[in-house]
Amino acid sequence: MPPALRNILSVISGFAIGSLLNVSLLGINGSIIPLPEGVDLSYSEGLAKSMALFQPIHFLAPFLAHAFGTLVAVWIAVRFASGNYFGIATIPCVLFMLGGIYSVYLLPAPAWFETVDLLFAYVPMAWIGFKMGTWNKK
Repeated sequence: MPPALRNILSVISGFAIGSLLNVSLLGINGSIIPLPEGVDLSYSEGLAKSMALFQPIHFLAPFLAHAFGTLVAVWIAVRFASGNYFGIATIPCVLFMLGGIYSVYLLPAPAWFETVDLLFAYVPMAWIGFKMGTWNKK
């Protein structure tokens, strides 16, 4: 397989699997940490209106979903890439970070969560994924 095609497929695969993990973790959030009474997650406006009812524990799953989604996406992209590992790692990191910024714009979450999420869920986890993906690569 040509290296460029391999790199493109590794980025697409990493982003797709990382996104699937992100959505899956968010989907099981309510079964692990019960949501406050009256929260309706069936549409985005309901989530935005319910955000004031959330306690700090309710923000753990979204943070972990964003962090692990980014980590896995970058790890897979770098692990299966054929070169330019740092450039490959940057693509899913930026895509997930843009999603996080859009989420901050879209949902009225507390400022402390938005700050922690944007500072620690994307670039640091992408760096860890990059290091894991390049382990034992020459």
